[in-house]
Amino acid sequence: MNFNFPEGEVLLVDKPLNWTSFDVVNFIRSFVRKAYNIKKLKVGHAGTLDPMATGLLIICTGKLTKQINTFQDMNKVYVGQMQLGATTPSYDKETEVEQTFDISGLTKNMLTEATTKFVGKIEQIPPLYSAIKIKGERAYKLARRKETVELKSREVSIHEFQLMDYQAPLLDFYVNCSKGTYIRSLVRDFGESLQNGAYLTALKRTQIGEYALKSAWSMESFKQEVIRQTGLIESPEN
Repeated sequence: MNFNFPEGEVLLVDKPLNWTSFDVVNFIRSFVRKAYNIKKLKVGHAGTLDPMATGLLIICTGKLTKQINTFQDMNKVYVGQMQLGATTPSYDKETEVEQTFDISGLTKNMLTEATTKFVGKIEQIPPLYSAIKIKGERAYKLARRKETVELKSREVSIHEFQLMDYQAPLLDFYVNCSKGTYIRSLVRDFGESLQNGAYLTALKRTQIGEYALKSAWSMESFKQEVIRQTGLIESPEN
């Protein structure tokens, strides 16, 4: 079945590492417009992923951009890795370690028990280094300028929080959660609940509602499919 981007497509995309969600949107919009000779094309995404996260991103085009809120409201599933015994200002590897802790007393039973505190409805404060707008400007821009930023807590739901593997200081985990959940904040709060520290080292979104990462296009496979459908001899980027 050939794409019809103006009428509307729902694309499942595997977001690459170090790409922003907006990078993916901008690439698809530009690539498709050139390939199909379309003057204007609406393209949007449902549920932002941080640059250091990978995995499932839902992209809507054309008339189906009106359905973005429907996808955003769906539950999300993630697998990730955190490092125990340290914290960073961004709650991930984007910034340098600011504080370290002794983790020699932590046991797997203590870690498993700590996850139970976060299952259900919880109050969560988003990371300072986030895309949330404060007076019209992204919070991460203010944070990088060392300006004082005060973010309000929000209620989110953690349906499942499971530990998968622990090889100190690295801990692999699985989370099924509601929209609006910041996994970086969950990791940071998890470390604090242990009277210790933790920050996110890797994150992959594997599912949004019933949509799964295994069905997603890589950026390269999407490009090649567009080239195949349009009969282009070479990529319109060239």
